Amino acid sequence: MTDDNEYRFDTLAVRAGQVRTPEGEHSEPIFATSSYVFGSAAEAAARFAGDEPGNIYSRFTNPTVRTFEERLAALEGGERCVAFASGMSAILATCLGLLQQGEHIVSSRGIFGSTVMLFNNYLAKLGIATDYVPISDLEAWEAAIRPETRLLFLETPSNPLTELADIAALAEIAHRHGCLLVVDNCFCTPALQRPLDLGADIVVHSATKYIDGQGRAVGGAVVGDREQVGEKVFGFLRTAGPSLSPFNAWIFLKGLETLRLRMEAHSRNALELARWLEGQPAVERVLYPGLPSHPQHELAGRQMRCGGGIVAFELKGGKEAAWRVIDATRMLSITANLGDTRTTITHPATTTHGRLTPEARAEAGISDGLIRVAVGLEDVADIQADLARGMG
Repeated sequence: MTDDNEYRFDTLAVRAGQVRTPEGEHSEPIFATSSYVFGSAAEAAARFAGDEPGNIYSRFTNPTVRTFEERLAALEGGERCVAFASGMSAILATCLGLLQQGEHIVSSRGIFGSTVMLFNNYLAKLGIATDYVPISDLEAWEAAIRPETRLLFLETPSNPLTELADIAALAEIAHRHGCLLVVDNCFCTPALQRPLDLGADIVVHSATKYIDGQGRAVGGAVVGDREQVGEKVFGFLRTAGPSLSPFNAWIFLKGLETLRLRMEAHSRNALELARWLEGQPAVERVLYPGLPSHPQHELAGRQMRCGGGIVAFELKGGKEAAWRVIDATRMLSITANLGDTRTTITHPATTTHGRLTPEARAEAGISDGLIRVAVGLEDVADIQADLARGMG
């Protein structure tokens, strides 16, 4: 392809980043190799020194992985993408690549449970502290920033309550205090939301979710500029080696080709399911950005193209009622993963957020009656019927 700036989203999703080999292949090849052969000792020395571009070792340079990185960067509107073995390793690399001992993170409360554990149990050991604030409270974000704060971190929509942050407003706050704004865009993907366009500095992904889209592979990615991501985050990958495999990169490339179509279909099904849930007597409340009842529905309309595929709802009767609905399903998959063509259902309080203290769960709004459904691509009437089995 010529300059990616010439093309629109769907074209980039299919073609960006591909460089054909002399074999003339139409689909991207999988470069299943650990190392590369140099033409001479001088060429090897130049590549290791960074004086000459080219492949060195597949821990940090692989053509299939590079194609995925370039395609995702084009879709997010970033200068550089670095791929990782998982979404959690992408977050770890972002933090360790950009932060020093004694620096500070301000994070939204509504983030993935493993991210909380990473911040609290591991970054804290290295002298990197984290404070948590309500995701939509801009005054709380600003009040939590200290002189040593370097990074603001959030997921929007949040997991699992689908709370939103005003990305543009947070970017203004972050930059005014000399901080970087990092947005986990896992739930939306660039098909529905582009945080960099709204002022964010870095986007992180668990490619395991919607980028793959069929529950086949684990991986992650970080997108941003050439300095913060292309040098500092990449430097962590090169040394520490949480590398994405070429095979998984190839799977993610295939996922990107249908990303917009799938995200729009997930969103249509999720909206229809959310509307149905609002009419069920057993349901206390439904949380979905596409519903007018969502507290931040207007913000969702401004910064998201659709509401996404995640619906959270709270049942009357707490954990007992939630488990009864989950256990009565016959078609839905009881699993904590999401972003699959198959609808998945989970009880966050005892799974994804189960390692948090009861106090931390309560503070994050994770009640015992809460269920998260990642709405798949089945007929939505069948999804509704499966959920209805345990609501009688």
